[in-house]
Amino acid sequence: MADAFDSYDLAGTKLANRIAMAPMTRSRAYGTGNTPTDLMATYYAQRASAGLIITEGTQPSVVGQGYTNTPGLHSEEQVEAWRKVTDAVHAEGGVIFAQLMHAGRIGHPSILPDDLIPVAPSSVKAAGQLHTFDGMQDFVEPKELTEEEIRATIADFAAAARNAVAAGFDGVEVHGANGYLVHQFLSDNVNQRTDAWGGSVEGRIRFAVEVATAIAAAIGADKTAIRLSPANPYNDITETGTEEVYLALVAALAPLGLAYLHLVEGDREFTRKLRAAWPGTFVLNPATHPQPTGPDALALIADGTTDLVSYGALFLANPDLPARLATEGPFNTPDFSAAFGGDHRGYTDYPALQG
Repeated sequence: MADAFDSYDLAGTKLANRIAMAPMTRSRAYGTGNTPTDLMATYYAQRASAGLIITEGTQPSVVGQGYTNTPGLHSEEQVEAWRKVTDAVHAEGGVIFAQLMHAGRIGHPSILPDDLIPVAPSSVKAAGQLHTFDGMQDFVEPKELTEEEIRATIADFAAAARNAVAAGFDGVEVHGANGYLVHQFLSDNVNQRTDAWGGSVEGRIRFAVEVATAIAAAIGADKTAIRLSPANPYNDITETGTEEVYLALVAALAPLGLAYLHLVEGDREFTRKLRAAWPGTFVLNPATHPQPTGPDALALIADGTTDLVSYGALFLANPDLPARLATEGPFNTPDFSAAFGGDHRGYTDYPALQG
């Protein structure tokens, strides 16, 4: 029977345990050109006891940025800055993957340079608002990507993956969840295309498959992973035929031999179907809302539901989370008022267990 605190072989990379730190936007890339800072290096190094760290969403291109002060991996300056982070994590014995997140229509022109506007599979505006440098603003109608622009975007993902390896990351995770660009192609309210990139199930999954394929070709499948969130309505997403779409997607991705599939759980029954269909490492961010994922979720490793469990909220406030999970607490309480932006407070000042 698998134990959460046993080491694990992730496509040839040894993990100290089966506990992953989920990707969480922190909006503290205050360096020039949306670069990571020394404070970010401290933050990730503090959490290096996780078997696997997955970084906050990191834009693969300028137009891929959706939020203020989020980091990129599309310039040499960013590569150099990220190297401080990966060096700090590796010095503490950790393993770290960069999450590549193109926000698609979730963004605003005021965040982007050179009169750029957000892009999407189709020109469908998202409901709601987001925080910008000028306060809360409505989402705008995005620009529909042309065939040529889709190909260029796939190339941007592959280039960012190569930059990630150059920056010292152990691999990359494609953000195919939570209503961002890859998920927008999977949806049927944002993806209203009638060409080969939409319409049918095969068309809807094509962008995700081609992004993963391009990255695997660029850096190796053993360094490539993807995160999915079937039927997740976040960021004004609507999906129909969810089981058919995601089982087809998993079947198309399986031959690539990716490092892992990371699932944001919606329904436990469907989780088990995807787990059975996926031949490689399975990482689960279990559905526990409104409570944060706690120690009891580790039983999902023991019973074979997943290979690794990813933790979000508890990792915000507990840099030594694996040690705390081993003793079932105590746990620091996250200060969510400091979750996005700010200084060290609510970021690197949470205490570790003593002794």
